[in-house]
Amino acid sequence: MTLCRILVWGFALLWALAVGLLVVGTYGLFGQPQDPLAGVFVVLLGAPWVQMLSTNLGLASTVVGVLAPGVNLLILVILCRLLARRPG
Repeated sequence: MTLCRILVWGFALLWALAVGLLVVGTYGLFGQPQDPLAGVFVVLLGAPWVQMLSTNLGLASTVVGVLAPGVNLLILVILCRLLARRPG
């Protein structure tokens, strides 16, 4: 397994964990108190797209925040594919 694959799968795992923490903290599942900052990790993984979409386009929704790390994941995948095709 290459370093690129490890980074892509690691980022995807962090994204899934952050969304899980968002759901648990938002709805107070498993006896956890409801936390207004439950989505902070998703926002950090989705930077800078969360900020750009919320200020420039006025899209301040949870869906944008949850899907924004997907843009960074897509960038990682594209970079890894470009590096894999590079001769040398």
